[in-house]
Amino acid sequence: MACTCSHAPAPQKPDSKFRTALWIALFINIAMFFVELIGGAYAHSSSLWADALDFLGDAANYAVSLAVFGASLYWRATVALAKGLVMAVFGLIVMAKVVYAAIQGLPPEAMTMGAIGVLALTANVTSAAILYAFRDGDSNMKSVWLCSRNDAIGNAAVILAAIGVFGTGSLLPDIIVAVIMAVLGLTSGYQVILNALQERRNNPLEKQALE
Repeated sequence: MACTCSHAPAPQKPDSKFRTALWIALFINIAMFFVELIGGAYAHSSSLWADALDFLGDAANYAVSLAVFGASLYWRATVALAKGLVMAVFGLIVMAKVVYAAIQGLPPEAMTMGAIGVLALTANVTSAAILYAFRDGDSNMKSVWLCSRNDAIGNAAVILAAIGVFGTGSLLPDIIVAVIMAVLGLTSGYQVILNALQERRNNPLEKQALE
């Protein structure tokens, strides 16, 4: 889902609306991390645990973005680079969880998966809608938007997995969705890393001045 089209340069300073959007998204993601962590453990669902891990990573991303709010473009790009790496690492962690679930062979509890998936989808659609206006900003803003977008897609997939598990009694739909979410995290992380590296290269004088 990486976008290769170019956009006009973003303003050097994010505005107060972006700060407010970050705070809202931060609280939503922290709350949903605990909901999905507990629900995933109860339902034995790899996709719920994958989504919970993603919620935690997003909450950390939003907190870091708030910490560098108003900083120079070079340092915001540096933070975005770190966040891109984290997104990619989370994708690898989810892959490992999928392998473990496949070895265990225990199908998840579909009703719990579906109910939590609907709740998480509602939360992330709200976050994505709030952050939508900032999707074409600098690499830091873009990474924040991608986090919320990925979560909303992941939640919809979890709901589909729950339906699949309910209809088949197999853990395969849960595993398939978890793999998709892992790939989404890896590709999005790669996109953010590329954007951040380009912004750092385009601001060498700013880098030297800050150092």
